[in-house]
Amino acid sequence: MVRVPEPLTRLYPANLSRLFTSRLRSPQLTSRLGRILGIAVAVCFLTGYISHAIQHPPAWFYWPSRPVNLYRVTQGLHVATGLAIVPLLAAKLWSVYPKLFRWPPFRDPVHAVERLSLFVLVAAALFQVTTGILNIALWYSPMSFFFTTAHYWTAWILIGALAIHIGVKLPIIRRALRAPDRPTPQTTGMSRRGLLTTVGAAIGLITVATIGQTLRPLAGLSLLGPRDPRVGPQGLPVNKSAASAGVTAAATDPGYRLEVVGPARTLRLSLAELGALAQHTAQLPITCVEGWSATATWSGVRIRDLAAAVGGTEAASVRVTSLEQNSLYRVSTLAPPHAADPLTLLALRVAGQPLDLDHGYPCRLIAPNRPGVLQTKWVARIEVLQP
Repeated sequence: MVRVPEPLTRLYPANLSRLFTSRLRSPQLTSRLGRILGIAVAVCFLTGYISHAIQHPPAWFYWPSRPVNLYRVTQGLHVATGLAIVPLLAAKLWSVYPKLFRWPPFRDPVHAVERLSLFVLVAAALFQVTTGILNIALWYSPMSFFFTTAHYWTAWILIGALAIHIGVKLPIIRRALRAPDRPTPQTTGMSRRGLLTTVGAAIGLITVATIGQTLRPLAGLSLLGPRDPRVGPQGLPVNKSAASAGVTAAATDPGYRLEVVGPARTLRLSLAELGALAQHTAQLPITCVEGWSATATWSGVRIRDLAAAVGGTEAASVRVTSLEQNSLYRVSTLAPPHAADPLTLLALRVAGQPLDLDHGYPCRLIAPNRPGVLQTKWVARIEVLQP
């Protein structure tokens, strides 16, 4: 019989849990961290679903065009709570991880369901946090899958596993949260208050280091944010340039014509003819799903005026198509509230200057309360869809 060296016997599952002896761990601490983490996950899930539904609207979904900054708030909350989950999740896992090594792994069928849901919950949470951070950084090469689809469906898996976990643990959670505060254990290391303060400080630091992507006065502090709202052509950031979209030649072609198709007729308008139409100005933000946003002053032709010129009514939707050929976001559809909104423009200028090529020259869509990926650049065709 081969005798296992004594140091290695410490790695036996039955012995591993005895190595973690911090007296700060308790069901009360775990439940309090879990309550905050649960709120953050719920906010992140809800705001993420809103963003997904705007881009892929189910039949029952309605999204208004006002207030103009509503999506900016919901998506800002989504990214902020997603980042806040990082230290919260780390602290929550720290508070329970000795239990992961207990042996046997499960005692009965209910315990087996709880352990399985916990494994799925942790795996889904780590996947969401990791892919979300990669998306914020616009670093897609480590992901061999389509981020949007994977992030959306994994969110549902996470919520399902969380519901099962809470259901199984609810008696313990309720008992722990109702119990009077336990005296702080006398330890030589960090106190319970110090632990919670550290988690709170980490959340605050991450928020300050990223919120500058939206709030220009804090842009200099945005060390973790990959976008500076002050930097880019005409003072606006760009996610996708004309060169990377492969539209430079088509967008700068002197023979460019915008095709406007409606129930009464079809128009083919040159850039000069578009500029001769009634021009309007709107101050609207570009709000990207990655978390950055920036406000600019846009000028151009109202979409509803173009729709009316080809026989459309305010009950119509409007489909906008880009010169870009190989993009999942080549086409976007304006629902009636957005198509009829007087702030929705086919923008020809920004900050009083013709659009930079990377901002969508010769013309682009800008509408209130919509994600940046739906603000179609390099517009080639507008089609009025009567109900």
